[in-house]
Amino acid sequence: MEALPLRVNSSFPVEKSGAALGMKGESGMEWRDQKVAVIGLGISNIPLIRYLVAEGARITVCDRQKPVELESRLAQIAGLPVSYKLGEGYLDELADFDAIFLSPGVPKDLPELEALRERGVKFSSEMEVFFELCPAPIVGITGSSGKTTTTTLVGEILTAQGDGKVFVGGNIGNSLLDDIPNMSVEDLVVLELSSFQLENLPYSPEYALVTNVTPNHLDIHKTMEAYIEAKRHILAFQQPGDYVVLNYDNDITRSLASECPGQVFYFSRLAEPERGAFLRNGMIVARDVGFAEGREEVLCPIGAVRLLGVHNWENVLAAVTLTALCGAQPEAMIKVIASFTGVPHRLELVAEISGVKYYNDSIATSPARAIAGINALREPLVLIAGGYDKQLSFDQLAETVVERVKAVVLVGTTAEKLEKAIRAKQHRPDQPVISRSKDFDDAVLKASELAEPGDVVLLSPACASYDMFRNFEERGERFREIVRKLVKKG
Repeated sequence: MEALPLRVNSSFPVEKSGAALGMKGESGMEWRDQKVAVIGLGISNIPLIRYLVAEGARITVCDRQKPVELESRLAQIAGLPVSYKLGEGYLDELADFDAIFLSPGVPKDLPELEALRERGVKFSSEMEVFFELCPAPIVGITGSSGKTTTTTLVGEILTAQGDGKVFVGGNIGNSLLDDIPNMSVEDLVVLELSSFQLENLPYSPEYALVTNVTPNHLDIHKTMEAYIEAKRHILAFQQPGDYVVLNYDNDITRSLASECPGQVFYFSRLAEPERGAFLRNGMIVARDVGFAEGREEVLCPIGAVRLLGVHNWENVLAAVTLTALCGAQPEAMIKVIASFTGVPHRLELVAEISGVKYYNDSIATSPARAIAGINALREPLVLIAGGYDKQLSFDQLAETVVERVKAVVLVGTTAEKLEKAIRAKQHRPDQPVISRSKDFDDAVLKASELAEPGDVVLLSPACASYDMFRNFEERGERFREIVRKLVKKG
């Protein structure tokens, strides 16, 4: 297989104009003087609002939070000609609107939204608009875990390759709508895509990757089947000339191969797929993908990876496979693999105090992520866990905690549920030591008291942060702040 040329999906507009936005191609709508409700004043919807204003739409911003809670977001659209429905009743009286744009985090099954759908009101999203406007080929990455690290790796490898501008965004933290005017068909867009962004998206990227699928967000999706279906959208609308990379070691992702309209490649830590990247005798091997057309090529030892944990080996193998399909060469891959040290809040070493290392793994918002974090470290562990309940089982996590963790400090809404799960798996009542804390600060301090020289204090909560913080980043920042104070005391 030759190095694959960059392509543009024929369903995407190559020429950009004011008429190209949003549902224009679907329904013939023009946005001037159209009544549009933007529900949820999240990060991604702020560029959307600016764009719709420029197109002449009459916009109403709706959010369940009150103005005082949205102060920083409101400041970003201050002065724009928009109306507001904030706080209680924010979803009332929207039946006469021409279009509704939902923020990814807004539950799609709210009764008010279901009633609007029955009336035939058109729904869309910032991501749908982006796909319709973007002139560059899109590289999309999703998964239950590992997608941010993999997205960052892919972006850095493609940037190191240097064959055009590379734009990285999506669920990784920033919308790329504002960057559309600077994009061309010669560039590449790398998007991290969450299940919420994918579930109603009627497009798939030309290059798609699913890192893995394990239970997550069941508080919103309700069933595992609905969650898998949302993830499936990343490949469901591909064309025969498009490409998807799947995790061969994950039963759910591997099973998606039969549903792929495009060409299928794999990455694997445990097997040797016919096309993709895998490990053999401690070496990263690429087979029949991109630069390794019809043959194998050994890249480098897996020991060159500076990231902790075998789950990060999988992320590297995924990035190698995907970037090879995009035309990247081994030199760019090896350079990034050997220098990449990770992204914030993912097994991030914050400090070492009196022989105790403190790791921030606040991104671990599911039991599977927390298990990966625990297994990435070899030292005796004092684990900080708990938070908002996403209605996920803690059974497997409890088994890992009993086998690998010296002491665990539980906090947040799920503390009691976690303690019950752990105690049900304990071989002895004193192993591991289980402690409960009244708040997050107290949990970190209690963990530091339980740790001895040679131990690791690991924040890997296995839960979302919404019962105590706005997001996992804020939780990770607070962990850093507390540890830094401990450094000064030490």
